[in-house]
Amino acid sequence: MTEQRPVVQTYTVTGMTCEHCVKAVTEELSALPGVDEVRIDLTSGTATITSAAPLAVESVRAAVDEAGYELVGGGV
Repeated sequence: MTEQRPVVQTYTVTGMTCEHCVKAVTEELSALPGVDEVRIDLTSGTATITSAAPLAVESVRAAVDEAGYELVGGGV
């Protein structure tokens, strides 16, 4: 049996300026099914998500929108 490696995807999020922003985005992204970890870099405006399987960009965009911010592009 092969071990499934986690998937790491990085997205650019605009509008985050403080720790409250980080908390709001982290909470929304963490609620997505399969997400194991969310790391936000406020300086670069990136959200790095570790999950069991690739996430649909539409789901990530909806979560970021719900937090009140904007996802730029489709992620890496």
